Amino acid sequence: MRPALRFADVHSGDQIPAVVLPITYTRVCQNAAATLDWMPGHHDPRYARAQGQETIYLSTLFFTGFVDRCVTEWAGPGAFIRRRRITMTTPIYAGETATASGHVTGLRTKDGRRLVDADVVVSSERGPCVTAEVTIELPHEHRNPGGAR
Repeated sequence: MRPALRFADVHSGDQIPAVVLPITYTRVCQNAAATLDWMPGHHDPRYARAQGQETIYLSTLFFTGFVDRCVTEWAGPGAFIRRRRITMTTPIYAGETATASGHVTGLRTKDGRRLVDADVVVSSERGPCVTAEVTIELPHEHRNPGGAR
């Protein structure tokens, strides 16, 4: 597991590494089941095509979780997501690949909290599908009296 990111080591413009996930029919249906989002477009290809879609597609809850995964894999286990705003523009269909990556847009301290603002983009082979603005809180660094971490 990645060690916790330290606030002092983060800079505006830092890149958040990509997370890549193949989107299979099984994954789309499992996500619908796990989130209890039984909107038929997330599990019934015939319904999705009747909507004008190519086939079944990922849900809003998938994108929320995938954006969270991208930033927490980068920031480490101590990161806490304080705010997230996503905008979906294009679906990702079963059979495609979802890739999330981003960059740090700012750092600040507010009410004793060490906050990192970032922009994340989720794309498929067809291009960007979701944009997100995320604020994470990094844990305070605790030092032992002897200076060791």
